[in-house]
Amino acid sequence: MLMCRDLAVIASDYIDGQLPAFQKMSVKMHLLMCRDCRTFIGNLRASTELMVASSAGKTDEDLIRKIDERVREALANGKSTENGDPE
Repeated sequence: MLMCRDLAVIASDYIDGQLPAFQKMSVKMHLLMCRDCRTFIGNLRASTELMVASSAGKTDEDLIRKIDERVREALANGKSTENGDPE
């Protein structure tokens, strides 16, 4: 079974559609079970889209808004430790 650290290594290839079918299926299965990796992949996709948009010399306001929302969500989900205190 694919582990989170393994997914992190191949995440860019997954987003770029450059994985063989068996690895792509392993990633999808992992993402079904792991919310943290779904967040990671979503943030990586958003970052990639932002880099592409900025290198083209244009700014997509909807894209920036989506990225801001994902960052806020990620920060909100990661603010508490197991004992409930802020980090």
